[in-house]
Amino acid sequence: SINTFSEQYSKALIKRLHLGSHSFHTYIGRNSRCVHSGNKMDDRERRSAGYSQGNVPVTPPGLDAIYSACRRLYPDQPNPLQVTALVKYWLGGPDPLDYISMYANPGDPDRNIPPHWHYISFGLSDLHGDCRVYELGLADGPSGFGFELTFRLKREPGEANPPTWPAALMQALARYVFQSENVLCSGDHVSWHTPLDGSESRIQHMLMTEDSQLQPTSSVLGMVNFIQIVGVCGEELKAAQHWNGPGIIELLRSKPSAGGPWLVTDMRRGETIFELDPHLKERVDQGIEQEGSNLSGVSAWCLWDEPGDNSNQSSDGEDDDKENKKERDEEDYRERTSERRGSKEPGRRAISDYESEQIKATLKKGLSKTHLNVNEESQAQSRKESFDSTVSSDGPTELIRTRTLDTVHLKFNLEAGSLLPLALRGRLKHGRHFTFKGIMNDIAITLVSSSVIGSITDEEHPFAAHGTWLQVLIQDEALEDMIMDLDELSRPDDILCPKTYSWPEKRLCITILPDES
Repeated sequence: SINTFSEQYSKALIKRLHLGSHSFHTYIGRNSRCVHSGNKMDDRERRSAGYSQGNVPVTPPGLDAIYSACRRLYPDQPNPLQVTALVKYWLGGPDPLDYISMYANPGDPDRNIPPHWHYISFGLSDLHGDCRVYELGLADGPSGFGFELTFRLKREPGEANPPTWPAALMQALARYVFQSENVLCSGDHVSWHTPLDGSESRIQHMLMTEDSQLQPTSSVLGMVNFIQIVGVCGEELKAAQHWNGPGIIELLRSKPSAGGPWLVTDMRRGETIFELDPHLKERVDQGIEQEGSNLSGVSAWCLWDEPGDNSNQSSDGEDDDKENKKERDEEDYRERTSERRGSKEPGRRAISDYESEQIKATLKKGLSKTHLNVNEESQAQSRKESFDSTVSSDGPTELIRTRTLDTVHLKFNLEAGSLLPLALRGRLKHGRHFTFKGIMNDIAITLVSSSVIGSITDEEHPFAAHGTWLQVLIQDEALEDMIMDLDELSRPDDILCPKTYSWPEKRLCITILPDES
C-alpha cells in the first residue's frame, strides 16, 4: 500500500504499514496502576533523584497525565476496560502500546452525535520517565513521540462491550511508528486497502486529525497530543490525496452519517460523502484548482536509473526492443520486490548506515521547508516553494556526491504511478514539488517545478542526483504535455502494465510496472 505524508506535516513520512506477523498478545480487564521496579537504574536515578523517599509518585508522571485527561472527560468511568499487552514492548513483547483504554461515550443527540466507543492509547508517549522506552526529554518538548492515538467507533444498539479490533489496528500503527521513528500527525492519511475491522465494509483507509474532545496535555516528561484515527472510504482517501486531509475532515464533520462533529467512524456506512452530497465533489475540485494539493510526497515502490545510449530510445523503436525492455523491467521488479527492505541491490554500491541517515535527514529537512516565498503585500506574484538541497551539517558532505545526468528512466508500480497526475496537476502546476520515497531502499525521486527554490537542478541540467536522491525538473513548457500524456494513470484499472511513456526531446521516460501481488 502507499502511505502518504502531508505538506504541513512532512516529517511524518509514512512508510508501508502492515498488521505484521506478530500475534496480538493481550489481556482485557480494568486498569491498574503500579510503580515499576526494574533494572537500568543508572538512567532512572536522575529522574527519581528529585523525589524524596516520602513523595515518590504512586503513578508514573506520563501515565498520570493521560489518566488525568481521561478522568476530566469521563469522570464517571474511573476504571474503564483496557486492552493490555501481556508482555510489554520494553520486555521484548511485540506490541508497543502498553494499554488501550475503551470508554463508553454517550454522544450528543442534540447534535446528531451517536453513542460510541472511545479508544485511547498509552505508549507512544513516555509513560514512565525511567528510560525503559524513551530517553528523558524536556518538559517543554514532546513526551516520547509526542502523541497518543484515539479512535471513535459507533456503538451498535444493544452492544454491551466494545469490540477489540480497533486495539489491534492501533497496535499496528504504533509498530510502524516505533520501527520507522516517523510520527503520525493531524492531516496525514494512510491507505490500508482492506476493511479496518476485517469485514466487507467500505471503510478501508484512515485520516488523522486532532481528537474531537481530548486536549493536548503535559507532564514533567513533555507534551502529548491526541491524534484521532478516522475511518474513510477509498473515494474520500483519494480526495484527501488530491486536495488535502484537513479539507476532507471538515467535509466529514458536516455530514452526521459520515462522522459528524466528533468524527465517529461507522463501519456500516455504505455511502461516501460524495454520494451523500454530490455538491461536495465540486467543492473538492474547486479546492484542487485554486489551492493545489498539500500532499508533498508518498512512500512507494520506485526506482530510477541513467540509461545507456542503447536504452535511450524513442517509444517508436522496434517491437522486439520494446518487448525485451518490458521483460527486463518486469524481471527487475520481481528481483527487487523479492529482496528484503534495506538489502543490497545488484549494480548499486551499498551505502553505509551513516550515509543512509544523511539522506533521510536531508529529505526530511528539505520537505519541512514548504513555506511559499510570497510577499504578503503582493499576492499577485507567482507562488514559489523552497527546500534545502544540502545535506545535514551533522557530517561531512563529501560522503554523498551530487552529479548531473543526461537522461533518466523512472520506474513506479501502478499504485505509485497513479499519483503522477496528482503530482503534476496538484503540485508542480502550482509551483511546488512532489517526492516518491522508496519503501524498499533509500531511493527518493523528487519532481520539481521551475519556481521551486533550492533545487540542485536547473534549466541546463534538469536531472541531478544527490546520492540516491534524484531531482527531476519538469519545465513549464513540458508540464502540460506530461499532464495530458499521463492523465490516464488517474484511472489505473484501465492501464495494462508494464507501460512506458517517453519524451525523447526531454530525455525522460517513465515505466509503470504491475503492482506487487
